[in-house]
Amino acid sequence: MALADTRFETRRRKLSSKLAAQRIDDMLVTHLTHVRYLSGFTGSNGSLLVSKDRTAKIATDGRYTTQIAEEVPDITATIGRKTAVELLSQVSVGHRVGFEADFVSVSELKRLEAECPEGVTLVPVSGVIEEIRLKKEELELTRLTEAAQLATQALEELVEAGDLRAGRSELEVAADLEYRMRRLGAERPSFDTIVASGPNASKPHHQAGERIIADGDLVTIDYGMHRLGYNSDMTRTFAIGEVGSLEREIYEVTLASQLAGVKASTPGTKLADVDKACRDVIEEAGYGEYFVHSTGHGVGLDVHEGPYAAKTGTGTLEEGMTLTIEPGIYIPGKTGVRIEDTLVITSGKPRIITEYPKDLTVL
Repeated sequence: MALADTRFETRRRKLSSKLAAQRIDDMLVTHLTHVRYLSGFTGSNGSLLVSKDRTAKIATDGRYTTQIAEEVPDITATIGRKTAVELLSQVSVGHRVGFEADFVSVSELKRLEAECPEGVTLVPVSGVIEEIRLKKEELELTRLTEAAQLATQALEELVEAGDLRAGRSELEVAADLEYRMRRLGAERPSFDTIVASGPNASKPHHQAGERIIADGDLVTIDYGMHRLGYNSDMTRTFAIGEVGSLEREIYEVTLASQLAGVKASTPGTKLADVDKACRDVIEEAGYGEYFVHSTGHGVGLDVHEGPYAAKTGTGTLEEGMTLTIEPGIYIPGKTGVRIEDTLVITSGKPRIITEYPKDLTVL
C-alpha cells in the first residue's frame, strides 16, 4: 500500500477508536476538509463513512469518478449526487451514526433525517476529528514549513523590488504579493491578504483598499499561502519613511509581547498562559485596552484551527502542534501594529517556520 494510503488509514483508525469509546457505530463525515484529512479526496462533493470496526466507505458524484479512484485507491467509491444519503443507505439497522454537528446546518440535518433508513439513529458529534488533527504528522509539518518558506520568499521579493512604498495603493501591494505567491506555487492565498496602512492599521482585519500609502505610515501585512492543502500565516508591520514616537513605541511593545509569547510556547504550557504572557507585556506598557483579539491559533489544512491561545483557551500545548503568536496594538483612527509568527511546538523551544526579520524595517 502507498505511503499516503497508510497515513490516511492510520487517521481513520484513530477516529474508529474514538467512536467506539463514545458508543458510536459509524461516523458520517461531510465537512470536505475532514473528508480530505481522512481519505485524501480533494473534490468539491464527497462524504465518508468511518465505522468503529475500522472499515470505511466513501461517495462522490460522477464528475469525480476518475479522481477519487486515483486519490483514494484503498476505498471503493459509491457514485451518486447525494453522497451523504448514499452512505446512510448502507448503514446497518440499529446503528448509531454520528454526524458533524459543527458543520451540518439545520436544513441539512432535516434532509438527512428524512432520508435516514428506519432503525438508524443520527447522533450529533463535535470536535472528535479536530482533536486528532491537533498534533501534526511529519509530512504535514513539511508541507506547512514549505508553504511558510515560500510565502516568506514572496514577501522578501516584494520588499527587495521596492514595491512596498509610498505612492502605491494597498490593493496594488496586496495584488503584487499574491502574484508572487502564485508564481512560487500557491494554489491561492490562505485568506484575503491584509494590507493596512496609516489609520487603517488600527483595524485588525482591514481589507486592502484604495488608500494610497504615505510617508510616515505604518503598514501591516497579514497574509498566507495555500499549497498542497496546507496554509501559512504571517504578519509583519513596516515603517514607510520616518514614523512618529507613538508608532515606534507601540511597535517595540508589540515585539516584546510577541517574543514573550514565543518563549512561553513549550509543551505542557496552558494555552491561556501563552495568551497571558503576551497580554501582560502590553498591559504593563499601558496599552492593554488596545489588544483586542486573542493571541493565536493552530495552522494546518485550515488557516484557523485548534489549538487556540486566548484568555478563555483550554488545554495545553503538546509537541507536534502548531500555533501562531500574533499580539497587536490598535489605536483607533491613528495607527496599529501586529507581528505574527507560526510556530511548531517541539520538545524544547518552539520552531519558528515564518522566518522574516522582526525589528522595525524602515522602507
